[in-house]
Amino acid sequence: MVDAFVRAQTARGLSPRTVRAYGVDLRDLVGWCVRSAGAADAATPPTIATLSHAVLRAWLGDGAERGLARTTLSRRATVARMFGRWLLEQGLVTIDPAARLAVPRHGRQLPVVHGRGTMRRLLDAADAQACAPRSAADPRPDPVAQRDAAMLEVLYASALRVSELATLELGAIDHDRGMLRVIGKGDRERVVPVGDPALAALDRYLATGRPELLGRRRDGRSTARVFLGARGGAIDVRTVRRVVTEALSRVGARPAGPHSFRHTAATHLLDGGADLRAVQTILGHASIGTTQIYTHVSMERMTQAYLQAHPRA
Repeated sequence: MVDAFVRAQTARGLSPRTVRAYGVDLRDLVGWCVRSAGAADAATPPTIATLSHAVLRAWLGDGAERGLARTTLSRRATVARMFGRWLLEQGLVTIDPAARLAVPRHGRQLPVVHGRGTMRRLLDAADAQACAPRSAADPRPDPVAQRDAAMLEVLYASALRVSELATLELGAIDHDRGMLRVIGKGDRERVVPVGDPALAALDRYLATGRPELLGRRRDGRSTARVFLGARGGAIDVRTVRRVVTEALSRVGARPAGPHSFRHTAATHLLDGGADLRAVQTILGHASIGTTQIYTHVSMERMTQAYLQAHPRA
């Protein structure tokens, strides 16, 4: 039953990571029901008839007692409600067991945002590495350093998700208009601007770095992906995360992942006077409510600056 639900969510176009998380949550629910019922054979799942509002509340309560984060409990309640509706739609139950299940509220944490100075130092350092010779005997630049500089520039310039960066294809770059065509969550396509420094880093990487990386492929096959791994294959999101964390560490910045560049770009856009709707479009948010968190970040940054700088604060 869980597998059928997971397949249905995949067909809806939800991201693989989200679908995976939903499957993990529901399998945890099944296991918890088995343990709570004292079933002798833990491999035998409970019947749908045993699923009730009280059971779901007890499952969430057990998670809270075990110290699960509020965000995790909120997600579990959400997937339980989705599962209940799906069971009803499929005719597997006559009453939705999760219809009255409340989703726990959780305080929204403000995202990690790097300062303008931090981003300038980080990108300048990456650019210097991309232009440096490999060695005294070899004046050619390192293709991996060129790739890393281009990735960092594009992540910040266009506020991309790491998955969007990793799957970016050559045909998606409009050099004349300074735009990128991005495939986001739910396979939704959007067009986002990319600044001149990012385009310059991209052009440098595409001219010399990428061809060298592609030449390292043992099978000799080509690929449309823009960013390649050290052996010429499509880059892995884990590699992008490592590049970002190492770049932040080199300039003594707060540890964070690639998504912090997206947060930072959005906040800097609003700080600079960008319209909230325009930022929503760039980020690819379905709801402007998701984008509004960055207005809180901007207000907090403004308040901190005021308190630090104004003599009568």
